[in-house]
Amino acid sequence: MRRRMAREAPVYDLTLLLDTALEDERRDTILANVEEAIDRSGEIVGRHDWGVRTTAYEVRKHADADYHLLQFRGTPDLLAALEHNLKITDGVLRFRIIKLRPGTASPPDMRPVAVTTAAEGEIER
Repeated sequence: MRRRMAREAPVYDLTLLLDTALEDERRDTILANVEEAIDRSGEIVGRHDWGVRTTAYEVRKHADADYHLLQFRGTPDLLAALEHNLKITDGVLRFRIIKLRPGTASPPDMRPVAVTTAAEGEIER
């Protein structure tokens, strides 16, 4: 008799664009709520804060957004809950959840240069 191996849950990317007109505290709260929802019934495998960036085109009449990428494993119920909650959360300009194929490369480091050099200790004084 063949035994089925338990398949590991797939990894999803959640790209989140937040309104830069919001106070930092409110944006942090939105992110914390999303992370808490994922932690309850899934697992966060990567966090990437890309900072405020100009959008390629206006999104809800905004020319820039605070970009975040969360990579996580989760159930279909978690995906539905995230989608519902993000649709009704004020301050979320846009979001997209995609399922990653196995072997997908890691996301690029899109942090602003000042943040990148500070994190790497390369700031000259």
